[in-house]
Amino acid sequence: MRIAYSARHKRSPHTNGMAGQRGVALVTALLVVSLATMAAVSMVTRQHVDVRRTGNLLHGEQAYAYALAAESWALVIMNRDRKDTEIDMLGEDWATALPPISVDGGFVNGLISDLQGRFNVNNLIGGDGKPSAADRDYFKRLLVVLGLDSALTNALLDWIDPDINASYPDGAEDDTYLLNNPPYRAANRPLSSVSELGLIKGFTADVRSVLEPHITALPVHTSININTATAQVLRALNEGLSESDVTSLIEDRGEDGYKEKAAFLAHDALAGLEVDVDIGISSGWFNVQTDVTVGRGSARLQSVLLRKDGSTRVVSRTRTRQRLLP
Repeated sequence: MRIAYSARHKRSPHTNGMAGQRGVALVTALLVVSLATMAAVSMVTRQHVDVRRTGNLLHGEQAYAYALAAESWALVIMNRDRKDTEIDMLGEDWATALPPISVDGGFVNGLISDLQGRFNVNNLIGGDGKPSAADRDYFKRLLVVLGLDSALTNALLDWIDPDINASYPDGAEDDTYLLNNPPYRAANRPLSSVSELGLIKGFTADVRSVLEPHITALPVHTSININTATAQVLRALNEGLSESDVTSLIEDRGEDGYKEKAAFLAHDALAGLEVDVDIGISSGWFNVQTDVTVGRGSARLQSVLLRKDGSTRVVSRTRTRQRLLP
């Protein structure tokens, strides 16, 4: 009886093997389901990212198209302005900031500024390739007015003059810039943009943030438009000008500006003082800044315009993609 009992309850090797196979099959099935689920989640996530990325690209291109339309608007405004008057001043339509305009999916706003209301740093080198004494002295005064070191002038002169000889003192040529990491050489040509100042000795980010609103870099010699110039640009015309003198000059020009250079030079604030740099009452170079927001994206377009011989054309464009909005 004891033997029979043992035989009845003993499990066969075949039965144990079948149970083990079922366990392996179950684990395999669960693993396959898990992998399939993970793959499905990954594909859905990737699809969502691709859809969002595609939408951002489309918004970016749409924003750029709106910016080009605003640029075309500026060309029309500038051509119309020249037909109305030969004088450029801050009371004209072009000098009024364009309020945000609603467009499909976002809004556009723009601003036209007179680049000749600033000092053209490329004036520092004359047509003969040598420094212009009058413009060099003016730039030094401008730096002082802005609370910056006038010694920066020589480093800028060396960057744009055609020779490779460093000015003394405080100049800089290849021997200075080749020690940087990474090394580079002095341009020895006019600046193509004020952003290039970041490569020049001494022109730190803090210096540029103070200086750039009052300077420009244009490919030809230009005069300073006294009707649109900033207070700092006007004060640097002569070291004898005080802050109150400049305030008086700006108040008397008003929005209508000075009709003649002679009227400006005859102002009481300039009595007995000389102005040895080129000044004028009209401009040919302008900047159009257009900011566009469409969907989650935003973009900025900077367009340099040249108005000459009865027409206005785009000289350069700088497109900046802004960060995505939350």
